Amino acid sequence: MKQLDGLRETMRRDRVFNFVQKRQTMALPGTRPVHDGEVDVSHGPILYLEGVNVAFDGFKAINDLNLYIDDGELRCIIGPNGAGKTTMMDIITGKTRPDSGSVYFGQTMDLTQMSEHEIASAGIGRKFQKPTVFPHHTVFQNLELALQADKRVWPSLFFKLTGEQRDRIDEVLKIIHLDAERDLAAAQLSHGQKQWLEIGMLVVQNPRVLLVDEPIAGMTHQETERTAELLTSLAGKHSVVVVEHDMEFIRSIARKVTVLHEGHVLAEGSMDEVQRDPRVISVYLGE
Repeated sequence: MKQLDGLRETMRRDRVFNFVQKRQTMALPGTRPVHDGEVDVSHGPILYLEGVNVAFDGFKAINDLNLYIDDGELRCIIGPNGAGKTTMMDIITGKTRPDSGSVYFGQTMDLTQMSEHEIASAGIGRKFQKPTVFPHHTVFQNLELALQADKRVWPSLFFKLTGEQRDRIDEVLKIIHLDAERDLAAAQLSHGQKQWLEIGMLVVQNPRVLLVDEPIAGMTHQETERTAELLTSLAGKHSVVVVEHDMEFIRSIARKVTVLHEGHVLAEGSMDEVQRDPRVISVYLGE
């Protein structure tokens, strides 16, 4: 009876994973990328969007977008509602196909020719605004499930963490400030802690690029400060792209800021530079 209950729980967990995988396209360690080998960043940038256009029912959501993200950098993307920020991330992760233009991961991986799952497996992770964790599992178990390579029923039933994998989870727990909450059910975490856990569920898989959408929405001041520390600590080992509306938060983490407007880059530079730009003041900061 005990074995049957365990099998049912494993099958339920497998269904949960299938649902979340479709929603988040989380990278699956252990799966083979479409292009074997390291991402080619010999020219500097890890993401290239060149001449990208996307229209929905005649409305140009992305209009001749040119954007380059360097390997290991922390880039902040700002802009008014409807500027194309979400569509840009949809294009990078394969959710939306551009009508024209080039989208490359490194020098050789053409993202327009890859599925969402292939893109995630190649090393691009996306964190949506609303956290999606497994509420009835502990913080440690959430990270374990994210790390687990083969999520079919029978391999899941007999899956056992290696010492190296346990060390990796312990490392990530410290990175996301949840080491003390490792045995706590995710449902008991604060909103901010759930956001950190979901970031950790991506980080434990060691993606090269992290796309993070409005990470501080609904957070307390203390949680916001910790999130700033977390994201800046990830830069270098990962390329981190943050979309956010809170200008004070952007200023606290920004190294380079890109301003989108009507689907293209309006301005780019340091926070001080874009804040002084008359065009940015007119269409965004002056609202």
